Amino acid sequence: MVSRPPITVAVARFEDIVGRGLRALIEEDDHLSLVAEGISHERLEAALTQHHPDVAILNFGSLTNASDVRNLHQRFPDVRLVVLANRPTPSECRQMLAFGATACLAKSTEARDVLHAIYLASRGLHVLPPAMITHYAPTGPELLTPREADVLELLQNGRSNAEIAALLHVGVETVRTHTRRIYRKLGVRTRRELRARR
Repeated sequence: MVSRPPITVAVARFEDIVGRGLRALIEEDDHLSLVAEGISHERLEAALTQHHPDVAILNFGSLTNASDVRNLHQRFPDVRLVVLANRPTPSECRQMLAFGATACLAKSTEARDVLHAIYLASRGLHVLPPAMITHYAPTGPELLTPREADVLELLQNGRSNAEIAALLHVGVETVRTHTRRIYRKLGVRTRRELRARR
């Protein structure tokens, strides 16, 4: 029988009870190894560089905005990102997955399901809250394209269509087209709703 090394896991800073629960869950599993915990948002990149875990569990509430996930995924493509949120909406989960997260789960998820998510994420498989499974198609139209992700970030930062067009070196009508697609994919109708999902 081949012995595999344990899956290494780094855990961001969470509320005390959630953080303790994650630590206990990981430490009780012989196939998992906790390499860092309680990592503040400011230290995430340094911790991932130092420990290079197989899986990093991120606190949605501590992210500056959704593009933080995209930036981490681009910088550390081999680290599987599991995002835990209080009550993630389907559009928030779609956005996290589009930006590079491997899993998006509620903090209230049962322990066995969190463990299951860590194992699946370590293999690069996507994990979703049960309510989203019927709405999600991993290669379908719900995922934002990289250009739509760029436009989304600028929209959420309050940029006008003209400003976005100038920054991305595209026409204003192209920005409008991307914006319509983003609204449809994320299930919003206005920029105000879009900014509220940060």
